[in-house]
Amino acid sequence: MEPHVTLSELDDDPAAKVALEGLTAFNAPFVGPHGYKPLSLVVRREEGGEPVGGAFGWCYGAWFFLHYVFLPEDLRGDGLGARLLARLEDEARARGCIGAWVDTFSFQARPFYEAQGYRVFGTIADQPPGHARHFLFKRFS
Repeated sequence: MEPHVTLSELDDDPAAKVALEGLTAFNAPFVGPHGYKPLSLVVRREEGGEPVGGAFGWCYGAWFFLHYVFLPEDLRGDGLGARLLARLEDEARARGCIGAWVDTFSFQARPFYEAQGYRVFGTIADQPPGHARHFLFKRFS
């Protein structure tokens, strides 16, 4: 009998949790004690204020993945982004990570990451059309 397959467009589909749990169990013998652990920094204009941005990612498999970063325009250009990244890298090292990686579009922050010591290891042209998606990594010393 053929399995029944359905299309889903739910942002938080309960089936995704089932699949992730299965994949996590499959990966466990290979990943070992370096399982998934969130690692983020939240930026507020003042202590106790509403969040205005931050840097969000996770440690997994002894590597830190920086999923996304956002700072409002008025908080850019004074080194805050570099300080956030350095702090995340320090925490990732403390958690046993051996490096970090990130992906960014050609219209975003590739030069910023390269200035922080990251190197391109892959590019997808026309993702989105007319632009490129770059994958960068940095191995900790």
